[in-house]
Amino acid sequence: MAEPTGVLLAALGTPDAPTPEALRPYLKEFLSDMRVVDLNPLAWQIILRLFVLRRRPARSAALYARIWTPDGSPLLVYSRAQVEGLQARLGDGCRVLLGMRYGRPSIAEAMQTFAAEGISRILVFPQFPQFSSTTTGSIYDAVVRAALGRRCPLFFERKRNMPTLRFVPPYYDHPLYIQALKTIIEAERAAMPVPPDRYLFTFHGIPQRYADEGDPYPQQAEITSRLLAGALGLADGQWQVTFQSRFGREPWLQPYTEDALNAGNARSLLAACPGFTADCLETLDEIGHEGARRFRDSGGEVFRLAPCLNAHPAWLDALAAITRAETAGWHGRPS
Repeated sequence: MAEPTGVLLAALGTPDAPTPEALRPYLKEFLSDMRVVDLNPLAWQIILRLFVLRRRPARSAALYARIWTPDGSPLLVYSRAQVEGLQARLGDGCRVLLGMRYGRPSIAEAMQTFAAEGISRILVFPQFPQFSSTTTGSIYDAVVRAALGRRCPLFFERKRNMPTLRFVPPYYDHPLYIQALKTIIEAERAAMPVPPDRYLFTFHGIPQRYADEGDPYPQQAEITSRLLAGALGLADGQWQVTFQSRFGREPWLQPYTEDALNAGNARSLLAACPGFTADCLETLDEIGHEGARRFRDSGGEVFRLAPCLNAHPAWLDALAAITRAETAGWHGRPS
């Protein structure tokens, strides 16, 4: 028998329920990650525990309740469908699991399952096409810690058996990723009652300071957008790259999506979120609900949000093709 290759689809995460009680531990884990908030940890934990976690869980829970489905969080539903679709395409030669950076099922739980099943070679597939230290970098941290053990001056985990790891590199310019985005957006464009006057490609933002210190995220978002605009046959001036979801007082990447959602002279707008591979709060509510309302309140008439890649067959085929390329040479090893 051949040992299967482990494939970990690593996503951001989601709370267990749209309630303040479920949001509090989720937000605590998320906002305690120094890849996300790199302020002085002692000072930030005081602010987080005394102020942020007293107010934000209830506000976030109300937003999650607006997008929650009978089957649970959209992110979890679509991520599970991606796992199922990828597993079907790869067959018995691979074992595909989902691991969330924050919340459940966690990356640590997935690594424990691989170990229990005797899988010693694991491909980590971050569900972030563009690299950022706040997302993909945090995935790297969690995977290495779970697979290899933690080592620091005050603590050493005596882990004796460790798997071999490979990481899918950023795929922001991969032809199959761009083609899958194009397929979805073209279908949405065809369903609009009038052709879009403008196209908005909105990405999750990061503090400008992170980019100034070397994070390549904004450049990769720009490349994705240019390739996508070219695939859609758009001319310069028809489309715009913006950044959303900022919080705090320091400057984030600009232009801000909230400003670009003012209609201006546009009657119709088609928005897409190429930085997200599965629909979530930031796409369905921040853009699909709040963004649509802002556009219409400013004089726009037709607003359309293209769904994320989710479990579209074109994206599942792309996931399988990228996985096969990145695991070349691993298949067929006797167990």
